Amino acid sequence: MIRGTMNLEQASEHVHLEANELRHYAQRGEIDAVKRGDDYVFEISKLNEWAQRNMLSQSRKALAEQHKSMLAQFAKEKKLDWSVVEYFNFEAMTLDLAAKGKGGVIRDMTDLADKSTCLYDPETLYKELVAREEIASTAVGGGVAFLHPRFHDPYIFSESFIAYARSPRGVFFGADDGEPTRHFFLICSTDHEEHLHILARLAMIAQDKDAVAKLDAAESLEEVLNVIGEAEKGYRK
Repeated sequence: MIRGTMNLEQASEHVHLEANELRHYAQRGEIDAVKRGDDYVFEISKLNEWAQRNMLSQSRKALAEQHKSMLAQFAKEKKLDWSVVEYFNFEAMTLDLAAKGKGGVIRDMTDLADKSTCLYDPETLYKELVAREEIASTAVGGGVAFLHPRFHDPYIFSESFIAYARSPRGVFFGADDGEPTRHFFLICSTDHEEHLHILARLAMIAQDKDAVAKLDAAESLEEVLNVIGEAEKGYRK
């Protein structure tokens, strides 16, 4: 688990939010922070966990602004060719998720991730996914969920990857819209910054109803990746 702290300016850059916006979250007690004079101090591990939860609850407009900030960072780092579709692993994908309940989905997604050969510790991942879902569901509505562990532990994964499963009937996973979830993305990242980039890109795609409809209709894993690849082209500029 990452240790250390950041001040308001550092934290705002870290989570790609305006400093005033992050200050308001702290003032309202929606994020753990300690006020020191005119500044706030954030514990990095708690900040990272909050940033993940906050991103899943963002409006389309707010998410677009956050994603824009990330693209600006990509430009500075000359990473404009970065693509989320490259993280998917065919061994960790299926169009026929058998689980019928939330607990079964978490177990099946962990087993699926284990097929990637990038997972060191399946049981730790499973426990982390359960703990994350107990805080709040990672289902964002519209038939999509983004499972992920609370913290980024380098001893769980050898490298970052995404596992994906489609449920033919859908599973009630706690989405705010009350609808069953059909598409499950398990984000396995070794780095917080990378995780936010992946989550933002996938969340933008998930808010595209046409893209989700194409995922529903996909007849192969190759077609799933084509849909995601085509959808993200509009967010890589």
